[in-house]
Amino acid sequence: MNILLAVDGSAYTKKMLAYLATHEMLSPSNAYSTINVQLILPAQARAALGKEIVKKYYDDEADKVNAPVAKFLQRHGIKARTISRIGNPGEVISKTATEGKYDLVVMGSHGHGSLVNLITGSVTTEVLAHCKVPVLVIR
Repeated sequence: MNILLAVDGSAYTKKMLAYLATHEMLSPSNAYSTINVQLILPAQARAALGKEIVKKYYDDEADKVNAPVAKFLQRHGIKARTISRIGNPGEVISKTATEGKYDLVVMGSHGHGSLVNLITGSVTTEVLAHCKVPVLVIR
């Protein structure tokens, strides 16, 4: 099974990983990839900072999320491929899941009610709406 783990470094990512570990859903027989999507900095900020500083910022932010996740997975015998992207998280996760031919997307969720999601939107809601791959949401 080819599994895509959507990670953002939040407490919900930690909860999702703990759930997978305690329910014995981490198996070396599966292929795992983690995906972290950074939001695009505003154009004015990118222009003022310059290309090199912006790239370093994106790389540093991705490393802050990916390094602890990779360490956690390695402790459970899992070597995961790491994917870092820039863009709208819901769109990028959905597109990556489909194009990468993943069998399952796993992600943590804040668990806000539908009224909050209607007003503010949600990465999880967007992935559920647009992803052509089954999604397991851990709350």
